[in-house]
Amino acid sequence: MLFALGIRHVGETVAKKIARAVGSLDHLMHMTKEELTAVDEVGEVIAESIIDFFAAEGNRATIGRLRDAGLRFEVDRTEQQVQGDQLKGLTFVVSGVFENFSRDGIKQTIEAHGGKVSGSISIRTNYVLAGTDMGPAKRAKAEQLGVPVIDEKEFMRMIG
Repeated sequence: MLFALGIRHVGETVAKKIARAVGSLDHLMHMTKEELTAVDEVGEVIAESIIDFFAAEGNRATIGRLRDAGLRFEVDRTEQQVQGDQLKGLTFVVSGVFENFSRDGIKQTIEAHGGKVSGSISIRTNYVLAGTDMGPAKRAKAEQLGVPVIDEKEFMRMIG
């Protein structure tokens, strides 16, 4: 839900991290810049963007209408099923189409096994998980940075 609000600089991965760390939109709406920057992967630019978003009356009114329509704004902790820590400390970038997982499904599986998912390849990326139709730009970036590119079968071996 947080990602769907369209807050500038808050992509899907960062939105998930914020939601898990904060727990509810009501809490997020009242956080200070210092509290926000304490959240993993939230820097000053993202923190300021979040504060500016919630300062706008029109955005608060939209959230009120969504709440009235029945949308929930709390993280359901029972949905976060941890299956293991085989991927603890590892960051993955997911690219392409997979045989046994939807794109969201493979991201959830990474997180359920203790790993992190990032939207872009950097020196902090441990693996690029490549399905069919992986973009050539991502493959080139992985090669340039020396990030190993693994397939779905290797990923399955990693999580057991």
